[in-house]
This record gives sequence, structure tokens and C-alpha cells, in this order.
Amino acid sequence: MDRRSAMGRLMVCIGLLFGMNALADGHGEVFELRTYTANEGKLDALESRFRDHTMTLFEKHGMRNVGYWTPVDQPNTLIYIIAHPSRDAAGTNWRAFGTDPEWQQVFQNSRKDGPLIKDIVSVYMSATDYSPTL
Repeated sequence: MDRRSAMGRLMVCIGLLFGMNALADGHGEVFELRTYTANEGKLDALESRFRDHTMTLFEKHGMRNVGYWTPVDQPNTLIYIIAHPSRDAAGTNWRAFGTDPEWQQVFQNSRKDGPLIKDIVSVYMSATDYSPTL
């Protein structure tokens, strides 16, 4: 077990020992699962925007890229997970990202042939004490 993993598990055990749930009050890393449904014919452009711009801007604004997937049986869909230092930080991160002039330019440029996204679903998650992500 690496040092970071061991330290994470130790912090969870300490929290459980003292009856504290650090994740419930907005403290502690939180994961965000996001599912984007692309407009017909726009998934490639959406993936290019993430690959070429969005992922770097996420990191700039405190969001850690965890993983990106396209479902085998669900066309026009991109699913990804990012991590924020806390639930409170997630709101701050998204506000900073949304107002970043570089993002605003990328967003406008990517929509020159119409909007890329039809729908976005976001779910915030905290890791369980038995999750290998700790």
C-alpha cells in the first residue's frame, strides 16, 4: 500500500473512531460523476473540446480529472468523473471555471456550428471507507 493510500485510510479510521463524518459537512475530497448527452453528430466535437481544452482548464480550477468514458450501448454520451477537494470547493471551482475567459472563448468557438450538448446530469459522491480510491 502506498503512503497516500495508507494516510487516506488512516484519516477515515480516525473520523469513524470519533464519530465525525468529514464528507457530510463539505470537507474532504468529493467526486462528481457527470453524464453529457451530445446533440446528434456532436460527440466527436465534444470529445475534442475536452481533450484539447476542458481537461486542462479543469485542473487549472482545482478539479482533478479521474476518468472519461463513452458507453458502449448508449450513443452520443460522454461520462466522466472529476474530483474536488470538498463539496464546498466544487461550487467555487465551477464558478471560477465558468468565468474563465479562456473557457468562454473555447465554449463559443466550439458552438459555431450549433450547441454540442443536449443534457447534463451531475451527481456528487463521497468515497466509502472500503473504496480503493482512498
